[in-house]
Amino acid sequence: MLIHREAAGDAAAIRAVTAAAFGERGAAGLPVEATLVDELRASDAWLPGLSLLATGPVGEVIGHVVCTRGHVGDAPALALGPLSVRPDSQRRGVGSALMHAVLGAGDALGEPLVALLGSPAYYGRFGFRLSDTCGIAPPRPAWQPHFQVRLLSAYEPGLRGTFAYPEPFDRT
Repeated sequence: MLIHREAAGDAAAIRAVTAAAFGERGAAGLPVEATLVDELRASDAWLPGLSLLATGPVGEVIGHVVCTRGHVGDAPALALGPLSVRPDSQRRGVGSALMHAVLGAGDALGEPLVALLGSPAYYGRFGFRLSDTCGIAPPRPAWQPHFQVRLLSAYEPGLRGTFAYPEPFDRT
């Protein structure tokens, strides 16, 4: 397995992996997560260096993760998601490798934190914790049991407030 940045021409393979990973179909015939990646890529929140692919032994895309520009108040932060792994490659360390790579890249870029909505049991292994322990509120209060943050090296304890996802997330 190799982890690398998304390159020109990878969008269709990313869409296919995301569609396979998230089975429930939306109005466009694709899972909302697949169309979300396309909408994020077309938005001002897109951070090309934080769209990472996992490829298998013959170069096929087997996983993808993306972080885009979010905010805590006026301060920049990262919004993680979706994380997608092709079903036949799940439970083989692909998701973990992608998570470690994107968190390391965000840290190297001087980002203060990464926020996500997901399973505490899964994401806790990567250092995520419930956001309220850091004074960061989810955009929707009902998300609190699953809204988490991972503090990075540039985090300052005074960074508090409500997290805002990029606009394409508002349509999901």
